[in-house]
Amino acid sequence: MNKLIVFTILMASFFSACKQTEKTREVKKYSIKQFMENTDIRGGAFSPDEKHILFTSNQSGVYNAYSIDIETKNIKQLTNSTKSAMYAISYFPNDIRILLAADNEGDEVYHIFMRDTLGKMTDLTPDSGARASFYTWAHDQNSFFYGSNKRNKRFMDLYEMDIDNFKAELVYQNDSAYSIGAISNDKRYIAFRKTYIRQNSDMFLYNRETKELKLLSEHSGNINFIPVEFSNDGKFLYYMTDKDSEFTYLMKYNLETGENAEVYKDNWDLSYAYHSYNERYFVLGINQDAQTKIKIFDKKHNNKEIEFPDFKGANVIEVTISHSEKNMSFYLSQSNATPDLYVYNFKNGTYKKLTNSMNPEIKPNDLVKGEVVRYKSFDGLEIPAILYKPHSASKENKVPAIVWVHGGPGGQSRIGYSALIQYLVNHDYAVIAVNNRGSSGYGKTFSELDDMRHGEDDLQDCIFAKKYLATTGWADTTKVGILGGSYGGYMVVAALAFQPNAFDVGVDIFGVINWLRTLKNIPPWWEAFRKALYKEMGNPETDSAYLYKISPLFHADKITKPLMVLQGANDPRVLKVESDEMVAAVKKNGVPIEYVVFDDEGHGFRKTENEIEGYEKILNFLDKYLAKKEEFRKTK
Repeated sequence: MNKLIVFTILMASFFSACKQTEKTREVKKYSIKQFMENTDIRGGAFSPDEKHILFTSNQSGVYNAYSIDIETKNIKQLTNSTKSAMYAISYFPNDIRILLAADNEGDEVYHIFMRDTLGKMTDLTPDSGARASFYTWAHDQNSFFYGSNKRNKRFMDLYEMDIDNFKAELVYQNDSAYSIGAISNDKRYIAFRKTYIRQNSDMFLYNRETKELKLLSEHSGNINFIPVEFSNDGKFLYYMTDKDSEFTYLMKYNLETGENAEVYKDNWDLSYAYHSYNERYFVLGINQDAQTKIKIFDKKHNNKEIEFPDFKGANVIEVTISHSEKNMSFYLSQSNATPDLYVYNFKNGTYKKLTNSMNPEIKPNDLVKGEVVRYKSFDGLEIPAILYKPHSASKENKVPAIVWVHGGPGGQSRIGYSALIQYLVNHDYAVIAVNNRGSSGYGKTFSELDDMRHGEDDLQDCIFAKKYLATTGWADTTKVGILGGSYGGYMVVAALAFQPNAFDVGVDIFGVINWLRTLKNIPPWWEAFRKALYKEMGNPETDSAYLYKISPLFHADKITKPLMVLQGANDPRVLKVESDEMVAAVKKNGVPIEYVVFDDEGHGFRKTENEIEGYEKILNFLDKYLAKKEEFRKTK
């Protein structure tokens, strides 16, 4: 044979092998316990002297409050709850007492607590059965505002609590189910939002001196108006709206002249906007294709944008600027590593990493970064999704796949760290997190495409994710499951009931099973959003036939594929009885079903030991009925 031909063949084989090696590689398999030894941290409130930062962490196995010394990086645990999660709110303005929020093992009836300088805990809102929500500190720092439904369980009235004597004063009796948007620094004005449906709301201005309530957003059609904050001088009200646009943008209203002016507009939804304490810095959060992009402008230097260092693909999130405006705390977010807390100095532009939340046993390179992809659904609509491809996947080594459905309705799967997703991908399952029609973040038209169409068009978007997976060449589309929580859990059971041949298994995490019961038992403090939910899902009084049609419980006899259900006993949104009934109904079919109940959890699992147990059982279930596709015989 010609030497040149032999050389060419050998080189082609060499490059082919190299190419294959680049695409696939074996990585270490980590246990769920190792994943759970990563620490979840959130929040970043500066102490008055700006030497410490307050945050929340599950390092103890239950969420508690911690502080970190910025100079030494020493971490101190401030609360020691072993049952209910305790979430840090902030330090007091002039001392190191702290405010916290906690419910009773997931029942979502939150109270506001104070930890004094000696470590003593005091419930500042002890009203039995009443829910309290912290809103904001008064600008003079002598009090804070919060909402409570102690007067009427349906309505969150506005209160102000003096921090000298801890006496609360009723500021506004909220009989119209308004949401509190902003309070002026002089406490004269309150901006309210009235939500009618998810795509339509109004904005009101209340004058506490004259008792006048003024509508600021007279309009026709579906437009949202969301009050954000007042300017320090009280002359302007900043608000977000999607008037004449698919996406929300920032405006300001002149309280003296009534004029409106555009402040900032992008090609994506503006998630939030605020000024630092003395208004030097202006912070914007933009929901850019399932990732938060933060922009900070220095108003002292002609609104020059602050340029952050290149963090190699990680996103800056959860920005908090200190009162002195000298420092800023933030987190870095990416798919294959847990977020860590940083501090940034505005004067010299330097930053410092304060925490190491990742278990050192886990190498980030063994994990997978999410990739935003898009595919066409049954009607040609483009569906965005986030794809996680295992390192081991190739055309020669096809892997089973999971269609992941977010909560809601109206939620969004976003690029960021998820222990469960990374655990599954690390164990050779591809995951595609679908942002089906109805998801937020892709324009208001897209967000309402699933209204009164649930379990139909949105479910087809999930099914068509299988078709996309088939085009990759490395996904085994004969082994595809569906997994989701809350609304995503509903989609799981709806898929198995309404499209019984679409998926091979389902994992339902506290999903809605009976919409008639769920909508009749909405927590009373959701009154402000009741009509919006009815518009999207249906009114149980007038749309009972439709809700019966889309509720999987009444069609459980159609389920033929293995199902796993996880439920918190204290869940106030999806009552445990729903999961009980669904499990009993599926058992009658002779279909394999596993049921995991946590007696000390609510709507979302907050205890590390429960996550370890639940997630490990999910993997074992998938290994048994999806990866190995164990055959079973129906006993019915």
